[in-house]
Amino acid sequence: QLQASGGGLVQAGGSLRLSCVASGGTFSSYVMGWFRQAPGKAREFVAAISRSGAITKYADSVKGRFTISRDNAKNTVYLQMNSLKPEDTAVYYCGADRAIVVAATDREYDYWGQGTQVTVSS
Repeated sequence: QLQASGGGLVQAGGSLRLSCVASGGTFSSYVMGWFRQAPGKAREFVAAISRSGAITKYADSVKGRFTISRDNAKNTVYLQMNSLKPEDTAVYYCGADRAIVVAATDREYDYWGQGTQVTVSS
């Protein structure tokens, strides 16, 4: 089970940190990813991190602004979002993937959290 939190309303240029806490499994056995879905749009990849945290992958639209990290001792993955833009407004979902490869497509992920709303005002 995945529980995402940390969303909210922020002005453009601001920052938010999302958290996703996992329970019911061996957290360190999963690649973790963040995806987002804006109204009327398909879910899109944001960032992902390998089991150990050594490998990260980002969508071009967030590179240099967002940072994904994980704490396996706390069963938690984070998404630090800086320099937020109105186009970052979406529901953000965390996903867990049992595979080894860090995937950027949502069909590769096995489990999903409930989502947390991020709204960036201009």
